[in-house]
Amino acid sequence: MTQTDRIWTAALLVIGDEILSGRTEDRNIAQVAKWLQVQGIRLTEVRVVPDKMDRIGEAINALRTAYDYVFTTGGIGPTHDDISVDAVAAALGVPVVIHPEARAILEDYYTTRGGLNDARLRMARVPEGADLIVNRLSGAPGIRIGNILMMAGVPSIAAQMLDSLTGKLEGGAILLSETVGGWIKESEVADLLRMVEQGHSHCQIGSYPFFRDGRTGANFVIRSTDADELASCVDTLCEGLGELGFDFTPGGI
Repeated sequence: MTQTDRIWTAALLVIGDEILSGRTEDRNIAQVAKWLQVQGIRLTEVRVVPDKMDRIGEAINALRTAYDYVFTTGGIGPTHDDISVDAVAAALGVPVVIHPEARAILEDYYTTRGGLNDARLRMARVPEGADLIVNRLSGAPGIRIGNILMMAGVPSIAAQMLDSLTGKLEGGAILLSETVGGWIKESEVADLLRMVEQGHSHCQIGSYPFFRDGRTGANFVIRSTDADELASCVDTLCEGLGELGFDFTPGGI
């Protein structure tokens, strides 16, 4: 298997009591997943944990050994409950230090914004040995240490950090996808979906039912890293749906 054929994987650890309480709606999962696909990396697991040192540390150590990359969102801000840096450092067995470049970035950013105080300086703290992830929106950088990439919880800032990482992570083949949809009950085509997928070992078929205007339908999403295999799988599925008498729409409905 070549490097481009290999499936590179990632996990996302969403950190924050506000997510678990429902006060804040997470919008990072979708944007991280979409960005990773473009990089040739699969988001394989997502966990949400509270602002607790032990819970963050346990999740970090479990995920960093199971996946090629671990992304975190939340808990790297200036307030007392932003403990992600401390938790990751403890999990890795390293101290927390002030990163000199991060401090310089923050000093420059806050020159016309009231200066760098103790709270703002917290955003220059990193686990020892870490590098920075550029943040062009609000100054305070993200953090990269080993295969762990720590980003802000604010979606717009996380997006900037992802943008600065574009093309800088090692990944595999891009995951391609096609969608076929129709006013079809998935239970009526379950056997067909299974047989088509079994006949195309490099493809996966996901079935996503919906209910609209009193009618039941489903979109079938076919994914593969092989364009020819993907096209063959789509053709076979469409032929099968047609033979069963179902109307379908390429691209989904």
